Amino acid sequence: MRAFFDTVKLVLQQIGPNDILDIAIVAFLIYKVVAFVRDSRVQLLVKGIIVIAVSYAFSLLLHLQMMTSIVELVIQNAAIVLLIVFHPEIRGALERMGRSKLSVASIFTKDDKSVERGETIATISSVVESFRILQKDKMGALVVFEREVLLSDIIKTGTVIDARPSAPILSNIFFNKAALHDGAVVIRGNKVYSAGCILPLTQNTELGVSFGTRHRAGIGISENSDAVAVILSEETGMFSVAIEGALKRFATPAELSEELMRVLLPEDKQIEQRMGWLARIIKKETKADDEPSSAGEEAKSGE
Repeated sequence: MRAFFDTVKLVLQQIGPNDILDIAIVAFLIYKVVAFVRDSRVQLLVKGIIVIAVSYAFSLLLHLQMMTSIVELVIQNAAIVLLIVFHPEIRGALERMGRSKLSVASIFTKDDKSVERGETIATISSVVESFRILQKDKMGALVVFEREVLLSDIIKTGTVIDARPSAPILSNIFFNKAALHDGAVVIRGNKVYSAGCILPLTQNTELGVSFGTRHRAGIGISENSDAVAVILSEETGMFSVAIEGALKRFATPAELSEELMRVLLPEDKQIEQRMGWLARIIKKETKADDEPSSAGEEAKSGE
């Protein structure tokens, strides 16, 4: 046992800063791979690889030549098969790796963030108001907010409108007798850019049978991009928001509006929190300054 601890101590003494950095990077990559496997269909791939490995070991152990040849053939062509079968997951992973808040344009230009936030708030208000109207009339809807990942392929499947968002426009699009009501509306640059768009359906087999085509389409586009999908159920009248393959449900337009504000305006939320923190500090300082003066007044009145 002492020899073991001596060996561990010797190894630790030989570890340098580069080794620590190397271990940290590898650990981070392993964590990301495990999270990706857990949250996607790749877990099925891992199970398949385990089955193939066990089959190969079993065939070698028992000298099954035909079985060994078949498994070796599968292994030799595995890379091509994986690219074909799992290309949506691979594409999504590469897109997530390539997303960045920093752009070349943001370095050399200064956008008017206040104007952009104001337009986003107006767009959210229009979408929520149209959903309130459609909920009252027991109609469904599906609106997708495009973010960093462009949805050009999705937009091509619909009809380009490029109009300023308003509750009447969105309500008319999703009116159950309208020609474009079955598809999705894509919001690009705070405009109703395209309607009647066809979205990819999610391949998640764990979803219940209660989820219809609209919900599966909303979840599907959120799995393949960073878009935010907003769904109104025609049957239940419930509001749903799909982000990164996860679905949240809301009962009232107010709750839906609050969620969209939180997701689409994260900077506003941070500013609000900071302003609240600053206001609390100022309030404490003001209260501390007022206490001595009030004590002095009480002393004078006592005299």
